[in-house]
Order: sequence, then C-alpha cells, then structure tokens
Amino acid sequence: MNESLPMDGPAAPDAARPLLTGGVTRGVVRMLWHMGFSPLTEFKLTSGRRIDVAGLDGRGRFLFVEVKSSVEDFRADGKWHEYPDFCDWFYFAVPPGFPQAVLPEGAGLIVADGYDGAVLRAAPQTPLNGNRRRRQTLDFARAAADRLMRGI
Repeated sequence: MNESLPMDGPAAPDAARPLLTGGVTRGVVRMLWHMGFSPLTEFKLTSGRRIDVAGLDGRGRFLFVEVKSSVEDFRADGKWHEYPDFCDWFYFAVPPGFPQAVLPEGAGLIVADGYDGAVLRAAPQTPLNGNRRRRQTLDFARAAADRLMRGI
C-alpha cells in the first residue's frame, strides 16, 4: 500500500473522515478487482440495508466489505451483524493505524488506503442460501447495468 491519510489516535478527525472512508473504499474496490471479484459500492440488499462494497466472483459467490474509518464509526454501527447472512465471506476494511483489536475475530480483516488493500485475516466461508443467492445475483446485475446506463 502507498500513502494513506493520517489518523489522530484511534479516531480520524471529523473533517478527514469522508476522505479517509473514500480512500479505504477505493483501495478495497481495487483489491477485489485484482482478486477476480466484480465490485459494487453501496449495494442495496433485500433487507433495505446497504453494504459498503459487494464483490461477486465468477462462481457467483459474494464477498461483502464493511468500511470503518474510526473506532467510533464501528461502535456506532449496529447493523453490520445482519450482513453475513447475505454473503459467502464478510470482511471489515479499515485504514492503516486503525486499532484492529476492537473488531470481531469472526470476520475477515482488510487494511486499505486509496491505492490498494491487503487481507490481514481471511473470513470464514459461510455459503449463502441458494434462493437468496439467485435473487441477490439478479439484483447485483441490475444495479451494475443501471449504474452503467446512468454513466452514459
């Protein structure tokens, strides 16, 4: 990984938080692409929640990444517990310098900056329910096509 935004202790300064989150997200997207996943950011689930980054591989498996820019961001988020039911692998992505001990050990861990990311702890694979996978794959394809059309 290259340069990253500095963190002031365990929390990013409020003004830098959106830049830090955007950089981590960008690094995660690039890393997933190089791993063979097709990533989408802010992917809406059937539950109505949105995952920060969803990746779909060539075998139809989903990898989800929840980006956390600070300890406060992690502690304020009670919805991440719902995400593993919608994917085959679930990860947290944090910036360099994030105190990783606060994150649950049952999830995968990625450290990323604006250029790239690295998997520090692999997530356990928990196969997604077949009916949910089919519906979600269609939703993923439609979301990707809709985004492509909006860009034209």
